Amino acid sequence: MQTFFIVAILILGFLITFQIARASEYVSVLRGEEKSRKQSNRINAFLLLLFLILGLFGVYYCNEKLAGKILTVSASYQGEHIDTMLWITTAITGIVFFITHIALFWFCFKYQESDNRKAYYYPHNNKLEFIWTVVPAITLTILVGYGLYYWFKITGKAPKNAMVVEVTGSQFQWDFRYPGFDGILGKKYYRDINVAANNPLGQVWDDPANHDDIHTTGEMHLVVNKPVKLVIGSKDVIHDVGLVHFRMKMDAVPGTPTTMWFTPKYTTAEMKKITGNPDFVYELSCDQMCGKGHWSMRGVVVVETQEEFDQWLIQKKPQYYVAFPDKDPSNPAFKADSTKSGNAAIIPANSQVKTKQ
Repeated sequence: MQTFFIVAILILGFLITFQIARASEYVSVLRGEEKSRKQSNRINAFLLLLFLILGLFGVYYCNEKLAGKILTVSASYQGEHIDTMLWITTAITGIVFFITHIALFWFCFKYQESDNRKAYYYPHNNKLEFIWTVVPAITLTILVGYGLYYWFKITGKAPKNAMVVEVTGSQFQWDFRYPGFDGILGKKYYRDINVAANNPLGQVWDDPANHDDIHTTGEMHLVVNKPVKLVIGSKDVIHDVGLVHFRMKMDAVPGTPTTMWFTPKYTTAEMKKITGNPDFVYELSCDQMCGKGHWSMRGVVVVETQEEFDQWLIQKKPQYYVAFPDKDPSNPAFKADSTKSGNAAIIPANSQVKTKQ
């Protein structure tokens, strides 16, 4: 119902403006062009003043209604600095915006055409031009420098204790890869990509580091209060890893890995309490138009404790065993072969991952 009234008001405003314009045309015919122009100027001046008042009220109303509802608190420690930078930028530009636009619309009303006032020609002032050129330049330089400082922080070297997660975008899904107990992601080669052979990321199986890597799709698991380094890439077109709740964003470019790191601050369960939304989830969106299915390219980020993460990871089977089930220690065929060969020591498929944790 509220939306209906807003639309009705907008339509009514358009009709009123249209009828005023039509009336102005008729007046110009009956009274003459000069009188019509002066009347049109008075009407425009009044409408501009009305637009200023309604616009300021609209800004206040939207801020009151939507404050805290569009975006939650930052869910990462790095995101807090991004929020601070955003608020500083908004405060500076907001002050300039209100001063200039209030002056703009007020001047249009106050200094409308009048027979009792003559326009003053003021073509040039070096001092004013110097001020409004230098001051914005210095301000913008500080803001850009502030932004670059934090940009290099989150794209620079991650802490030594950071966990590593590889994020790969493709039309239209997200794939995630976790290193095994060795802490090293195995090599990949795009020519080795073969979904039918259970190798969707093109892992090079000759590289031993690949034999314990875990592959998942659609859902990324992270540990609260533990730095995470994302190694980001793409299999087809340019995508973009958008982590709005963590205030992070990075392009996924084919053939050119990009990286960023951050530290999750709240678990998913904690954010449900903070937001008061029992259905809350951290979202991983694609922030780069990547095709007709772009809208559906959405992933879920689960932030949990170290114990919960360990329990989740140990249940996952390394992709190497998915591609080669005959080499999986938990496979009955592998156990039979090991018994025949005299090797009775069977190691569970996920024991390496468990050892790492």
